[in-house]
Amino acid sequence: MTISLDIVTPNGSVFFEEDCEIIILQSKQGELGVMAGHIPTVAALKIGSLRAKINGQFEYFAVTEGFAEINPSKVTVLVQAGEFAEDIDTERAEAARQRAEELLQQSQDEKIDRYRAELALRRAMNRIEVARHR
Repeated sequence: MTISLDIVTPNGSVFFEEDCEIIILQSKQGELGVMAGHIPTVAALKIGSLRAKINGQFEYFAVTEGFAEINPSKVTVLVQAGEFAEDIDTERAEAARQRAEELLQQSQDEKIDRYRAELALRRAMNRIEVARHR
């Protein structure tokens, strides 16, 4: 038995697959593995990777914070952004990481939105990590 996965952003669905063997999500409570027949659940997601096993191989995605709606036959992931590992521009992600780190250094002296800078840093580092699974 398989379960379908739909990754949805404000721009619409960015990935849909009907035949996932298992989907592994990074929830705020910890890692969550979902297979066909899972009880209905809603889980808050943190910035992290999403892995889906399709035809015996894992596909990796970098996702932002959001929610997963889990049903016995389908998982719908609602996030601000989601990218395939192979689509990640690692140079751009590295530049974003450096900008965020510089902002965090400045925040010692100036009024910088530290929370937003820390989120930007976590998103960039997540994209760099997920890109390793190309």
